[in-house]
Amino acid sequence: VQLVESGGGLVQPGGSLRLPCAASGFPFSYYYMFWIRQAPGKGLEWVSRVAPTGTAYYADSVKGRLSSSRDNTKNTLYLQMNNLKTEDTAVYYCASGGPPEYLPRGQGTNVTVSS
Repeated sequence: VQLVESGGGLVQPGGSLRLPCAASGFPFSYYYMFWIRQAPGKGLEWVSRVAPTGTAYYADSVKGRLSSSRDNTKNTLYLQMNNLKTEDTAVYYCASGGPPEYLPRGQGTNVTVSS
């Protein structure tokens, strides 16, 4: 299993980012996929769960601002992040395993929201 996130960076409050996660080594189109994040000094926080059909579920803290999708033809998961807030600053991971450990997961991509 290989999961590779990208697209992170520094963005101002109110800005947007799109994070792709490229997956390989397993039958991606059959798997629920997860976005999780870890803010500095805090534990893992679940962000979103995406069914094989593309139906997505979100944590209350990100509803209406973050949107997950997937392209099963490209084995890629996406996280569209809009109206970012400083509290969204974290390392973002995609994972093919569910709670509590969300393993396996990628190496993560850093998102910093700051003016």
